[in-house]
This record gives sequence, structure tokens and C-alpha cells, in this order.
Amino acid sequence: VQLQASGGGLVQAGGSLRLSCAASGHTFSRYGMGWFRQAPGKEREFVAAIRWSGGTNYADSVKGRFTISRDNAKNTVYLQMNSLKPEDTAVYYCVVTRFNTPALVSWSRYDYWGQGTLVTVSS
Repeated sequence: VQLQASGGGLVQAGGSLRLSCAASGHTFSRYGMGWFRQAPGKEREFVAAIRWSGGTNYADSVKGRFTISRDNAKNTVYLQMNSLKPEDTAVYYCVVTRFNTPALVSWSRYDYWGQGTLVTVSS
């Protein structure tokens, strides 16, 4: 199974970035996808998740600023990040779960995860 994330980079505070992640090789028919992040010296944390039909869930810290979406035909999940803050600086990981729900906020409940893409927000 491969999860190929892209779209990270360096952006100034207040700016925007869009992350993408294409999943391939798994056998799940309808499945959840999501994003986690890990900042330097901190634990990995939930960011957002989306079910097959589009229902979403967000961490409080990103609500109103980030939008998760997916293209099921392309097995791809996106994370549109607006109004970025320095505290959003982290490695962002896309994830896949066999459970068709956006409610899973624990890393251990996900079956597959990507290699991560670095997002750096300068002040």
C-alpha cells in the first residue's frame, strides 16, 4: 500500500497551502481518510478526517481554517489550509482506515499512513 503525499512547503503566516495524498494498493471498498501532523518535540495529533460519502471531522485548532475533501475516483484526499499560523508548522501525514467514519482521532486506529510532507509557516 502506498500513500503519496505532496504539497508541503514554506509559507508566510496568513498564507495558504493545499496538500494532496493519493492512496493505492489497498483493498478497502469504502474507507476513511485523514490527516495527522507532528510538530518538532511534540506528539502526533489528529488534524482532520473524511468518510467515503464526505462527512468530515476536524480538530478544534484547525476548524474554520482547514478543509478536507476527497476524490474517490482518484483515491485522493486533500487538505486545503488557509490562514496558516506558525503553530501549524509540522510534518503532515495522510492516513487510511478500513472504517468508513471520520470519527477516529487516534493514530492507532488507522491502517496505513504516508511518509509525511513538511509544512513550515514563518512568522
